[in-house]
Amino acid sequence: MTTSLQESSSDRQSIHVDVVEYGKNERPGWLRCAIDENLSFKLDRMESYFFAKRDPVLHDAFVVAAAVEFCDMTKPRPGNGWGRIISLRLPVHDPDRWSQKLVADSLREALEFLTGDRWELCFYQRERPVTQPRQDPLGLRYDISAVIPYSNGLDSRAAAGLAAQELEDRIVRIRLGAKNTSPNGIDSCKDYFTTVPYCIRQGKNRFGESSARSRAFKFLLASGIAAVLSDAERIIVPESGQGALGPCLVSVGQASPDYRSHPRFGRMMEKFLHSLIGFKGRFDYPHIWNTKGETLARFTEETGNCTKWANTRSCWQQNRQVGVGGKARQCGICAACLLRRMSVHAAGQIEPPGTYVWENLSAPTFSAGAAPEFDKKKITGAMEQYAIAGALHLDHLAALLDSRANASRLKLESNWLGRSLDMPQDIVKQTLERLLAQHKPEWENFMAFLGPESFLASWLHEA
Repeated sequence: MTTSLQESSSDRQSIHVDVVEYGKNERPGWLRCAIDENLSFKLDRMESYFFAKRDPVLHDAFVVAAAVEFCDMTKPRPGNGWGRIISLRLPVHDPDRWSQKLVADSLREALEFLTGDRWELCFYQRERPVTQPRQDPLGLRYDISAVIPYSNGLDSRAAAGLAAQELEDRIVRIRLGAKNTSPNGIDSCKDYFTTVPYCIRQGKNRFGESSARSRAFKFLLASGIAAVLSDAERIIVPESGQGALGPCLVSVGQASPDYRSHPRFGRMMEKFLHSLIGFKGRFDYPHIWNTKGETLARFTEETGNCTKWANTRSCWQQNRQVGVGGKARQCGICAACLLRRMSVHAAGQIEPPGTYVWENLSAPTFSAGAAPEFDKKKITGAMEQYAIAGALHLDHLAALLDSRANASRLKLESNWLGRSLDMPQDIVKQTLERLLAQHKPEWENFMAFLGPESFLASWLHEA
C-alpha cells in the first residue's frame, strides 16, 4: 500500500508531512496537516463538481492536491540548490487504488517533474468516510465539447472568448480563482465548476516558500475531473507561447526549469488521470505557438471585444502590496505584468489609467515610475529585484535566436515538444523559432516606445 518512505529528519532539505483526519494525532516528528483544520473543503464548491458523479476517489484527489500544495509551501527551498525531499502520508478511501503501481508512479513522476523535488508518498485507510454531497437539482449537459481552466487572466479571457466563437455553449469554464468574476464577452460558456473547492491554512510554522510550482498540479487535476464529469475529451490550456514555453527556455538562477504550462507536464497529467479516474481526453494548447500579443489581437478582431479584456488581472502581487488610494491595482513591473504590457502594446490596445502601480515605465528611476499617491514605504529592494528579473527574462527570451550557444537548448526543447504534441521535430523547431522571432520585435518595439531614458532600458544596458 505504500511507496518507500525514507526517514531523513536530520536533512535540512527534507519535509515530512502527516495528513490526518480531524482530531487525530500525527506521527512523532512529522508536521501535522489536519483535514478540516489545515485543509478546508468548501461544501458548496464540492457540490458543483460532484452532483454528477458520487465517487469518493474524486474527493480524495482534491485532498491529495491540497496536501501537495501544503507541502510545497511549508519549507523554503535551500539557498544553495532547489530540490527538497518531501515525504507525505495521507488518508484516502481506497488505499489500494492509489497505491497501484501505475497510479502511484505516474503521480510521483508528474509531481517531481513539476516541482523539481523528490516525492515519497504513502496512502493509508481513511477512518471516517466523507459525507456525500446532496443531489444538485441542475443536470449537467453531456454535449460538452471542451473544458477550459479559467482564471481572470488575459490569456484565459482571450482563449475562452475564441473557443466560444467555435464551440458556442458546448464549452464550460472551471474557475481557478477565488472570485466568481464576470467574463464579459464569453457569455456562451457555461459555469458548472465554480472554483477550486478547497483552501489551505498554515500549521504551527508560517509558510516559507512562495514559488508555488505545485499550483499547476491542482489546476490540471481539477480540469481533468471536470472533463470526466462532463464527458469532455478536450481541455483547452489557454496559455500563449511566452507564458507556456518562456519559463523553461530561460531559467532563473538556480531554479529548476518551470514547466507549469508546458505540454510535457500536461502529458504526464493525462497519464496519471487516466490511471486514476479513466480520463480519456487531451490537454490542448491552441495558442502555444502565438505570442500573447497575437492572441489578444485575434481576440479583439474576431469577437469585436476591443475593451472587455481590460479588467483581467495578470499580476503576481497580493492586493495588500499594490493598493493605491484604497483600490488594488496590478503592480506593473513583475514578469507577468511586463509581458502583459508588452503584449497590449503589440496588439495595438490601450489600458485605462490607474491599471498599474508603476504607471510610468518611461520614468528615469524605478521609484519615480510609481503612482505619486502610492505609499513609498512599499517600494522595497525585493520589489525592484522582481522587476529587474522580469525585464531580463523578456530580454533574454528575445535574444535566444541570436546566439549559437542556445542552439542545443532549442533543439532539445523542440524534441520534447514534438513528443508531447505528436508533431515532427523539424516542424516544431520551425514553429518555435517563429514564435521567438515574433517575440523579439514585440519586446524591442515596446522598449523603443518607453524610450532610452526608461529605468528598464538602464537595467538592460547594465546587464
